[in-house]
Amino acid sequence: MKKLKMSIATILLLAVTYVNAQDGHNHNHNTMKMDSKKMDHSKMTIKSDAKAEAILSDYFNLKDALVNDDAKKAAQAGSKLIASLKAFNRKNYEGMQQMKLIEIIADATEHAEHIVKSPIDHQREHFKTLSKDMSDLLAITGTANTLYEQFCPMYDKGSAWLSTSKEVKNPYYGSKMLKCGSVKKQIN
Repeated sequence: MKKLKMSIATILLLAVTYVNAQDGHNHNHNTMKMDSKKMDHSKMTIKSDAKAEAILSDYFNLKDALVNDDAKKAAQAGSKLIASLKAFNRKNYEGMQQMKLIEIIADATEHAEHIVKSPIDHQREHFKTLSKDMSDLLAITGTANTLYEQFCPMYDKGSAWLSTSKEVKNPYYGSKMLKCGSVKKQIN
């Protein structure tokens, strides 16, 4: 399965590169610099779908706000995520992938909208399903970055989320149980 995902990601990368070359675009792919204390998710390496990477960046900012128990910043990040989701161009993908992306984007947008207007407990409830949507999105778009799927066995009978770091910082409990969880798998 991992080889299949890598093959799909490689094909997508080649297709995007080909399309960009045909359009005469020249993109500068900068690498992401990580600071262990504070990470700027807006400077992620963009070698896959740039719009998908923007969605992931906004998702990680939302996750970080929940980790820090900051409902206001989570709502702001949710608003940015909605804009990124609406800007996503699924036309770079074929047939069934496009159909699946329509479902994923619609569902993720709905959950992000709830996050924008809800108290933190309800934001966390919607973040659970949003995290599943992000995993489904990644399965189609791939990413140029190394990510980690993490899992908390205690929140709502078990809940997963994505992270750019191996270090577990639980968005479902924040400061109450910051380290609750484990890395389930590395992506990419």
